[in-house]
Amino acid sequence: MRILVIGSGAREHAIVNRLLQDTTPHDILVAPGNAGIAQAVQTSPVDAESGASVLDVANSWRAELVVIGPEAPLVAGVADVLRAAGYAVFGPDKAAAQLEGSKTFAKDVMSAAHVPTGGAVFTHSIDEVREALDRFGSPHVVKADGLAAGKGVIVTEDTEAALAHARKYCDGGVLVEEFLDGPEVSLFFLSDGTRVAPLTPAQDFKRALDGDQGPNTGGMGAYSPLPWLPEGFVEEVQHHVAQPTIDELRRRGTPFVGLLYCGLVVTAAGVKVIEFNARFGDPETQVVLTRLQGDFARLLAAAAHGRLDEAPRPHFSDDVAITVVLASEGYPVAAQTGRPITGLDDAASIPGVHIDHAATELRAGTLFSTGGRVLSVVARAADFATARERAYTAMSRIHLEGAHYRKDIAAKVVNS
Repeated sequence: MRILVIGSGAREHAIVNRLLQDTTPHDILVAPGNAGIAQAVQTSPVDAESGASVLDVANSWRAELVVIGPEAPLVAGVADVLRAAGYAVFGPDKAAAQLEGSKTFAKDVMSAAHVPTGGAVFTHSIDEVREALDRFGSPHVVKADGLAAGKGVIVTEDTEAALAHARKYCDGGVLVEEFLDGPEVSLFFLSDGTRVAPLTPAQDFKRALDGDQGPNTGGMGAYSPLPWLPEGFVEEVQHHVAQPTIDELRRRGTPFVGLLYCGLVVTAAGVKVIEFNARFGDPETQVVLTRLQGDFARLLAAAAHGRLDEAPRPHFSDDVAITVVLASEGYPVAAQTGRPITGLDDAASIPGVHIDHAATELRAGTLFSTGGRVLSVVARAADFATARERAYTAMSRIHLEGAHYRKDIAAKVVNS
């Protein structure tokens, strides 16, 4: 199959790595890609948020399937342009992508579909923010309504910090939400607009520092599976969250075709939704796809063509997978970029380890960082202790001046 993947991060590198493991070989082009992706497949420059630019690449490549990785092109309507030109696309249209593009839209869909979630107040007014903070109590949860590259959410006991965060995003609208207490779970569902097929649960780590301290980030690590989840968890989420959401979007005339990311919390009162995303999550994708078995492209194509019922149910290895993100100095506040990265070959030589690039660029034979989250070290093993040892040994061999990473990814599951 001729596949065009849109994006340039570790998520897209993970998608490509998994497609390359299919039993049937594929011709893959990634636009724009990064230095790590370019070592494995062809890449092409593109303005990923321009439907016309992406369509030009799809036409030149003669793509049979287009997989859109990041949220910004989806919210910008790139999938709409491609579908209008006759392409099979894995990724929702602009209207359905508002499930991620607008927190208020997502809450409205959840309400209509009777999906369990926390209480919330949407406002442009700081006075109303203050009232909502008082009503819900602390910890305070304030979210930008639109896309904010993983930095639009603050969870804090500090009322003044919550208000300061709200002021940054008030023009576009903010949500003040009830804090939901409990362990978080990320669960992905493939959707063809009518049906859903679950992948495997993962847990990511949003805070920048060990012990869930520091500011929120796009994600500093993840692991899968989650042995502490109760029996029947995936089926419960499918029945009470994913399928009702897809049904409601179809009822509204905006069918969702692509990847529905359910951000969940397991509370004392049951499973509730924190947020939806309209694409594979990063860094959870790195561990979920590492464990996926069978032909990945067949699943993506079945969803894109509205025939998910004809594809086998996704199944997963009994192995565990852990990913640890290496971030630039200053991330997520003010990342320092343009610094050389060394030691990747040495790190990847460890059994069960591979590296997904996120923000890298090759200049005159030297690899440089170009963003906040630079790469993900991914380790697979038969047990969590071995996977953690492999991941952190590999990370210790990589050098990027000023870089930081969390040292406690999956530590609790090993020690439990």
